[in-house]
Amino acid sequence: MTFRDRLPYLENLSRETLQRWGRRTLFVIGGLLVGAAAILMAALADFAQRDFHRLLGISRYLSLALTPLGFGAIVFLTLKVFPNSQGSGIPQVIAARELPDGPTRTSLVSLRVAIGKIVSVTLGLLCGASIGREGPTVQVGAALMNAVGRGAIEYQRGLLLAGAAAGIAAAFNTPLAGIVFGIEELSRSFESRTSGLVLGAIIAAGLTSLSLVGNYAYFGSTNAVLPLGRAWLVLPICAVLGGLFGGLFSRIVITFARGLPGALGRLIARHPIVFAMLCGLGVALTGLLSQDTSYGTGYDEARAIVHGAAPACAIFGLMKFLATLFSAIGGIPGGLFAPSLAVGAGLAANLHTLFQDVPLGALALLGMVSYLTGVVQTPITSFVIVSEMTENRTMIIPLMLAAVIADAVSKSICKDSIYHALAAVFLKNAGETPIQEPE
Repeated sequence: MTFRDRLPYLENLSRETLQRWGRRTLFVIGGLLVGAAAILMAALADFAQRDFHRLLGISRYLSLALTPLGFGAIVFLTLKVFPNSQGSGIPQVIAARELPDGPTRTSLVSLRVAIGKIVSVTLGLLCGASIGREGPTVQVGAALMNAVGRGAIEYQRGLLLAGAAAGIAAAFNTPLAGIVFGIEELSRSFESRTSGLVLGAIIAAGLTSLSLVGNYAYFGSTNAVLPLGRAWLVLPICAVLGGLFGGLFSRIVITFARGLPGALGRLIARHPIVFAMLCGLGVALTGLLSQDTSYGTGYDEARAIVHGAAPACAIFGLMKFLATLFSAIGGIPGGLFAPSLAVGAGLAANLHTLFQDVPLGALALLGMVSYLTGVVQTPITSFVIVSEMTENRTMIIPLMLAAVIADAVSKSICKDSIYHALAAVFLKNAGETPIQEPE
């Protein structure tokens, strides 16, 4: 065969190579952008929480006005300016992956939604909402990937998955958890043709975070261990407690998202801003009862418990649970991950009064995994993310066992996974048939 005869084959091969590297470049560029967005959201979140607590320094009772008014203003923005930005953002990404490419999918993961998410989450923390920034980073990450790869139609679902997984990885500085979350929650399986590209996006996002803020553990390193023997008796108790509270939380949130039956449901649907303000008042009241510890992400409180310090308020876990519940059903944008970890740590601290021979740090890790699993029903993601966030390897087996128990208990109370149940609400509202193709 002459060179001239081989020329078409070589040209085709070269074209395929360029396309393959072009796709890889898209995923890497998107990952870099997601990493930068995660750092921006973290900085804004810290700024907002500091300023809110400065206001509380003037008067603790300012929250009784500021929080309800803030909730009302944020819900107004989500309804009139940034539709589809409410909630954590993870259900929107799941729904977008189920929809065919088009305006409806784009409306869930557009750059406008991403901007609205960042603005609304910052405002929420500025008025004391019990929300996290990590879940919203998932939607922002998917939106950035969607924008970067608009021309690669056949890889849109993979891009959304990669952006969302990279968002979790960059927000928590937990690359393994990003991969597991993509498999366990977002896709419920893995696409072989995009697995390497998703990994590339996660690496790019992680490197961006590493280069800008350095290598860090989200909750700091802990060497907490659960000694063999009597200490292990607390494990099933903690797991069942986390599963019960987590399943109850999810069931309530899903019920409100689907719409309450009867006159009350119609009233809430007609007056969402008023309802949001009432939820904001609930958050303010829990804040006053918890000595101002139930506001915000709960990061500082959870970190302190993980490192062995008892919470300042004896009912911190319960108040954080209620504050997060009010924030979630109020309809404002905000994630569940960080507040859930704080609730789990708080519940574990209450158990510590009965099991004082068990190290508080170890009990806190069990509580965090148990409650987070109870809420999101992703046991593998839950124990991986807590292990990575604390750089703790000695607790892997107890955390695995706690996650399995909590997952079973949660599913007995709430049979639907919260994110997929909420995604179904978006799909129903979209009025389009989900695509049916193998993962």
